[in-house]
Amino acid sequence: MLAETICSAVSAAGLGIAAITAYRRRFLAAGRIAAYALVPLGLVMTGAVQWLADTAFSPVAWVGFGVLGASWLLFTGTRAVERRRGGGAPRKERRKAAAEAGAQPGAVAPGASAPSLDAGSRRTKQDAVDDFSDIEAILKKHGI
Repeated sequence: MLAETICSAVSAAGLGIAAITAYRRRFLAAGRIAAYALVPLGLVMTGAVQWLADTAFSPVAWVGFGVLGASWLLFTGTRAVERRRGGGAPRKERRKAAAEAGAQPGAVAPGASAPSLDAGSRRTKQDAVDDFSDIEAILKKHGI
């Protein structure tokens, strides 16, 4: 009973604010405010407020939410581990498939960038200057 009264009051106040906003000739904003204001009233009329109140004070419902949370944690945890391992196939099967495809274990993909080929190598100042000269040429071409 109290929840229905509060929701009705919130809706009435929201519709009043929407009317004032429409009076100021801001019709789109007034329509948006009216839409938000009608949500609590709709929840009361559909019985969702009563369902929510019954759920909030039910120990069985809270245990159910706990079970759903545990299920979600298990699901996301197993997905994270699966992604970290590189897919659902076991390692031996992936290595066997790579060997059949002609790839060597530990080989770098053909499209890999140069820094990933040799982790110990560092870029020199000359490489950086060459990069900037390309950028300068592009900027000069466009008159910048």
